[in-house]
Amino acid sequence: MAHRFGVKVYYEDTDLAGIVYYANYLKFIERARTEWVSSLGVDQGRLRAEAGIVFAVRRIEADYLRPAKFGDELVVETALQSVGGARIVLEQVVLRGGERLFASVVTLVCLTEDGHAARLPVELRSRLAGPVH
Repeated sequence: MAHRFGVKVYYEDTDLAGIVYYANYLKFIERARTEWVSSLGVDQGRLRAEAGIVFAVRRIEADYLRPAKFGDELVVETALQSVGGARIVLEQVVLRGGERLFASVVTLVCLTEDGHAARLPVELRSRLAGPVH
């Protein structure tokens, strides 16, 4: 089951034409990923402090399908596709009333604070591989 996160489109999210500026979809899905990880019981600040690891976006494939507009109530769905030794792949879509506006596949990597690849801790892997909220 996909994690769902609500987003309301504000004036500041739009461009001169009154539609959501393309880069803001990346902000919407970033917020949703943060909430997804939190819903799994993972405190990213504590993970950094105790294990010295952080997540970084390695790759993103994005399809802009239809425009969102000022005042729209959107939902970002986040679903786990796969978990590797140091990599997490997610599908994230932005919906308006069930209509797909934006679709993406996001690859995250686990890094040490100095930027080197790190394996996901076993407990974190088990949380990610467990039931997705």
